[in-house]
Amino acid sequence: MSSASLVDSLFHSRLREASRKLFWLGLLMVALGIAAIVFPMISTLVATFLVGWVFLISGVFTLYGSFSIHGTGPFFAALLLGLLSIVAGAYMLFNPLAGAAALALVVGVLFMFEGAFQIFFAFEMRPYPGWAGMLISGIASVVLAVVIVAGWPAISVIVLGILLGVNFLSTGFAYIFVSRALTPAA
Repeated sequence: MSSASLVDSLFHSRLREASRKLFWLGLLMVALGIAAIVFPMISTLVATFLVGWVFLISGVFTLYGSFSIHGTGPFFAALLLGLLSIVAGAYMLFNPLAGAAALALVVGVLFMFEGAFQIFFAFEMRPYPGWAGMLISGIASVVLAVVIVAGWPAISVIVLGILLGVNFLSTGFAYIFVSRALTPAA
C-alpha cells in the first residue's frame, strides 16, 4: 500500500466517522443561511460589527507591536496602520450603517475585479473544457458588482446579509451532501 493511498484511506475513514457531525453542522449552516437571507439587515449589521471588532483588535495589536520595531520608517508605518485600523474599527462599531455601506462598496469593487479576472481567464483557457463555467462565473460576478454599485448606498444595508446567507446555504448543503455520501462504516 502506497503512502498516498494510506493517507487517503486515513482521511476518508476519519471523514466517515465524522459524517454525522458534518451533517448537523451543515444543517446548522443552512438554518443560519436562511435566517441571514430572511433578515438581511440584521445579518449585515452582525457582519459589520464583526469586521469592526476585527479592525479594532488588530489595530490595537499592531499599535502595540509598532513600539518594538526599530527604524523610523517601519515604526511610523506600523504606528499609522495600527491607528488607522483602530479608527476604522471604532467607526464601524459606532456607525454600523456607514460601515455597512463602506463594506458593500468594497465587496462590489472586489466582485468587479474578480469577475474581470475570471472572464479573462476563461478566454485564455477557451479551447479546454470548463472554460464556459469560468466565463459564466465571471459574468455573474460582474453582474453582482454592477447591482451592488448601482444600488449603493441604499442596497448596502441588505447586500452583505444576503451574500452571507447564500454562502452559508451553499456551504451547509455541501456539508450535508458530503455527509450523506460518506455514511459511517458499520
